[in-house]
Amino acid sequence: MEILLKKDVANLGYAGEIVKVKAGYGMNYLIPQGFAVSATESVKKQHAETLRQRAHKEAKLVADAEALAATVSAQVLEVKVKVSESGKLYGSVTTMDLAGEVKEVGEYEAAVKIYKAIKASFKFNVVAE
Repeated sequence: MEILLKKDVANLGYAGEIVKVKAGYGMNYLIPQGFAVSATESVKKQHAETLRQRAHKEAKLVADAEALAATVSAQVLEVKVKVSESGKLYGSVTTMDLAGEVKEVGEYEAAVKIYKAIKASFKFNVVAE
């Protein structure tokens, strides 16, 4: 019997997959527990359409993320901060993102996660006010 998994099932498959199981396991456990539905022809067609739409949306998201990554990578930011006479910062540029690396005036590079595996890096300059 073929079923469409609605939830991840250990040692069987992930949500959204069509898998073959013994009829008793499917009818007596998976379907009543809400883990799966019977994979009829109409369910298979609907699943295929859902996958096609999901792939189309994913491709658009990836394209948009890559375009944003290219834009971010082309940027060079300039951050003005108060510094001592020796060039050391009195504070930090930001508390979480840059402070670990930035301790004095100069040019730095930071990485940003845009979407899933798409990352971009950009340069920024820390200059005295």
